[in-house]
Amino acid sequence: MKKQIIFFLVFLFSSPLIFSQTSTNLGLSINTGYNGGIGARTQIMIYNLTKEIPFHLRFGIGYTSFNPGISTDARRIFINNATNGTPEKNGHNFDFRMDFLIPVKFLNNSYVNVGPRYSNFTGNFKFIGGNEDFDIVSKQWGIGLGGGNYFKIADNFDFEISLGADYFFPSALTGHDTSYSPDNDNINPRRDNENDNIEFTYKDADKAVNQPKIIPQIMIGLVYKL
Repeated sequence: MKKQIIFFLVFLFSSPLIFSQTSTNLGLSINTGYNGGIGARTQIMIYNLTKEIPFHLRFGIGYTSFNPGISTDARRIFINNATNGTPEKNGHNFDFRMDFLIPVKFLNNSYVNVGPRYSNFTGNFKFIGGNEDFDIVSKQWGIGLGGGNYFKIADNFDFEISLGADYFFPSALTGHDTSYSPDNDNINPRRDNENDNIEFTYKDADKAVNQPKIIPQIMIGLVYKL
């Protein structure tokens, strides 16, 4: 994950140098708002890549604080059936995105966007006094759709508001020494002592842990045009 972030940041901040010798226009933006939780995003826009291409490109990396799920259920499904300790939880998600932006005439400087997504989700669960502290992670591909509008506020600055939603495909949930896969080819699944000692399934794990699924979003931000 660290390598992915470093690679993306290098690309993000070297792009002005890469494209500075061409007629391509660039924009850098910082956005914040709701993205399944409170989050922030840094993006680079590449306008008018060629005269023949009627759309723009946008690349972004975001961080969002997530509610990771139900602590007691996550413990039973991934660790054990113990009930001691005071639960604490926190979660976050890094997402990488690429969008094709198509200008529309609904408003001045408005657009619709569509593109692929990649998510790296981590949920942490602690039981204070219960000697349990574990992460549950998932990595998912997805697709997003949305739209937005730019409002000029200075020569090189725009205010942006965008709406949309991302859909992420089901992916394996892994925590401690246990993993649950969408096809139920699971690794070391725990057993449900309250239900005839039946093994837990991916459906149980997915219900307990809030990995990204359909994520609505509304973001605002500033765009600096280079």
